[in-house]
Amino acid sequence: MRVLLVGAGGVGGAITRIAARRPFFEAMVVADYDPDRAEAAVGALGGDARFTAERVDAGDESAVARLLDRHRCDVLLNATDPRFVMPLFRAARSAGATYLDMAMSLSRPHAERPYEECGVKLGDEQFAQAADWEKEGLLAVVGMGVEPGLSDVFARYAADELFDEIEEIGIRDGANLAVDGYDFAPSFSIWTTIEECLNPPVVYESGKGWFTTEPFSEPEVFDFPEGIGPVECVNVEHEEVLLVPRWVDARRVTFKYGLGREFVETLRTLHLLGLDRTDPVTVPGPDGPVKVSPRDVVAACLPDPATLGERMHGKTCAGTWVRGVKDGEPREVYLYHVVDNQWSMAEYGSQAVVWQTAINPVVALELIATGAWSGAGVLGPEAFPARPFLDLLTDYGSPWGMREQ
Repeated sequence: MRVLLVGAGGVGGAITRIAARRPFFEAMVVADYDPDRAEAAVGALGGDARFTAERVDAGDESAVARLLDRHRCDVLLNATDPRFVMPLFRAARSAGATYLDMAMSLSRPHAERPYEECGVKLGDEQFAQAADWEKEGLLAVVGMGVEPGLSDVFARYAADELFDEIEEIGIRDGANLAVDGYDFAPSFSIWTTIEECLNPPVVYESGKGWFTTEPFSEPEVFDFPEGIGPVECVNVEHEEVLLVPRWVDARRVTFKYGLGREFVETLRTLHLLGLDRTDPVTVPGPDGPVKVSPRDVVAACLPDPATLGERMHGKTCAGTWVRGVKDGEPREVYLYHVVDNQWSMAEYGSQAVVWQTAINPVVALELIATGAWSGAGVLGPEAFPARPFLDLLTDYGSPWGMREQ
């Protein structure tokens, strides 16, 4: 297996550090718009000859396809933000390469009824091409991070091994992370966080299908394991709600994120001021007017999440809560994966949130390399057997857990 990794930021850098400890691939080309960042990611690996650095514009499909061809890469792993999903997705197909991402093509709210009906859903652009990928015998694994990703694997595992009938699957994400010296410092890309949190959340119900609600709706307090404790969680737009029902039979699917009230109010303020917008606005510059995206300005004003590890402490938890019936009796479980920032920094030099995101596509790559996962078309993590993934995740030294509720 020869891999082109596009994106050498926090998650991309963590991917290289995790992959460097595994023997399943022949080469990994680390490409980024900023060549210094790609070189730094490769340089941190102690001279592993399997890794090389390149510069590429993720929005330039032909350049990405040429890079795949030049390095004879048979897999493209997308570690960029969701704006670049479609050009990279198309570049992989044009080059005949397997494709993996951790976030899917962007949504667009319904023009007239944004908090009741779906407009363009997350992943719709990718699934619209599924028949072509399948016809050409190519595989695209979409939403293969931690959430979406591992959370979807948990849903598949619950359906296959823990339940006879599933009433509800609810992804629940929470943490007790804190960053010393900052009043507001998101532990993940603020660009992606704004996209997820301020778009209309999607809920799935059998018989009704997908529909939307108000942002931050249906607050609930969820008790997270391993000392994290109770965190208020709210509805947020996320890929699992669009992926799980395609392969897992459940009457209801939700995603709730433990943001905390202060974080929610900050996001609401950004929205009120129009600072969540992506369309450029014109502002004065030293050489005349320039066009800038308000959301890009917000991102530029905040610290890079990849640099926060030394200041961060606490744990992050990603998990899937499932309620249903087993052997005629009601059952309720929470399948989860916890990462302690102190451990991930000491072991890999990566902060907990980006490391937890990064390990899952590497596990998926290894399963594809060995043939344990295979297929054609545009497939979510639920489309594959869960047990090999969970066993390999444990073998990587990062075990998962299950709690009966």
